[in-house]
Amino acid sequence: MQGLGASALLGTATGAYAFGIEPMSLTVTHHRVTTQAPWPAGLTLRIAALADLHACEPWMSAARISGIVARTNALGADMIVLLGDYVTGQNFVTRYVDAAEWAPVLGGLRAPMGVHAILGNHDWWEDRNAQKRGDGPSIAGAALERAGIRVLENEALLLRVRGHAIWLAGLGDQLAFLPGRKRWGHPRIGRDDLAATLAPIPEDAPAILLAHEPDIFPTVPARVALTLSGHTHGGQVRVFGYAPLVPSRFGNRYGYGHIREQTDLVVSGGLGMSVAPIRLGVTPEIVLVEISGASAA
Repeated sequence: MQGLGASALLGTATGAYAFGIEPMSLTVTHHRVTTQAPWPAGLTLRIAALADLHACEPWMSAARISGIVARTNALGADMIVLLGDYVTGQNFVTRYVDAAEWAPVLGGLRAPMGVHAILGNHDWWEDRNAQKRGDGPSIAGAALERAGIRVLENEALLLRVRGHAIWLAGLGDQLAFLPGRKRWGHPRIGRDDLAATLAPIPEDAPAILLAHEPDIFPTVPARVALTLSGHTHGGQVRVFGYAPLVPSRFGNRYGYGHIREQTDLVVSGGLGMSVAPIRLGVTPEIVLVEISGASAA
């Protein structure tokens, strides 16, 4: 009986933590990447990444987003990137936070190389008119643009930092239109076009790719120095480095953290929650990546 009582108490405490404490926490996770891809000699670039806000109350209010913005700005990164899924993504909410509320708050982000964004699957799924059209603009994307944040979709920008040129590419979402929504008449699922996204970038130029879902990573060429993704939330429940459920066809392979294969990938555990308001072993995080070339190691 004592054992059962202890187990019940532990289960209650764990549940309370997973529903009420960890989801409202915040940490800064650092990754140092030494790329083998083309990269300017002597340059270390600091990138702050925010993923999967899923704005809603009580979990991700405009006030909480404001605090995340302030903490991100305080990191002094060269560039800030937003990796998609700004809208709610779940039904366990007390109030939906509209794009007209969260986008201006994100507009307060500041970095020397600018603030750049891509869209995520929920930014499309919850936009009924965009689903009907099978096309943009999306409510989330338009709100970000009004807030002064450039939204990249299958395009690349040439940026400059401390005398060096860096390309930043943003991929269209890979799950924008679900198969179940073929009733709207559009023939495709994703809006992603990796070849078109990378086409403007010279083969020997340093490049960073933003892709909401990490599943594109096996097809990313080795010349891309770094891919930054979100979407998985690290599985939202992660025990001893393993997540029982990861929204990726590759499972835990690209579930979370820094992965090196043909090039480097960093997957953020994100900030908010989708499907269910639970986080265990995956504290909401701002990701700070420091990337340099192999010769600088």
